[in-house]
This record gives sequence, C-alpha cells and structure tokens, in this order.
Amino acid sequence: MHRIFTTRFAAVYPHYVTKVQKKGRTVEELHEVIRWLTGYSEEALAAILTSDIHFMDFFAGATLNPNADKVTGVVCGVRVEAVEDPLMQKIRMLDKLVDELAKGRPMSKVLRG
Repeated sequence: MHRIFTTRFAAVYPHYVTKVQKKGRTVEELHEVIRWLTGYSEEALAAILTSDIHFMDFFAGATLNPNADKVTGVVCGVRVEAVEDPLMQKIRMLDKLVDELAKGRPMSKVLRG
C-alpha cells in the first residue's frame, strides 16, 4: 500500500492551496474543483479539512463525477488514465485538476465542461 493512501487529506490540502494561489487562482476555485471531482458539498469538505480522514476514506466517501474519466494526461510523469490502482488513479485525477487550475486553464476546461 502506498503511503499517500493513509496520509490525511487535510495534511496535503495546504499544498494544493499554495500551488493554486501562487498562480493567482483562489481557494474557492480549488474547492470547486474538489467538489466537482468528489461530489462533496462545501460543508462536507469543510468537515473533512478539520478531521483525520485520509485519502483512502476521502475517496471511499466520494461520489466521483460521471465525467471524471475525461481527466487524462500526465501528472508527475505518470499518465492518469494508465494508473492501474483505482485509488491512486483518483488521487492522480485530483492532482491533474489542481495542476490545470494552477496553470491558468479556464475553469470550464478544468471541469471538462
């Protein structure tokens, strides 16, 4: 089992915030991306950020967006759609969406609209 699976989501979240804010994007946009992928409400996301929920449980409780399979491409040198482990693939999807947001891609394209 990869150690990211048992890493608290709240421990990684500040890195997502830093990444998008450095590039002029907002926390609200980051939340929109997370909510789009996972189906969590803003209230549920706020509760997760103050809890000890790790990535395994974070994605176990999520309802993946029906268009999540459109999240493709390379992140951290790994092709998202080629990742075999379902949980790792979901984590890579989130990483890819955060990367696209930070790179200034229009929100409609990030959310596969």
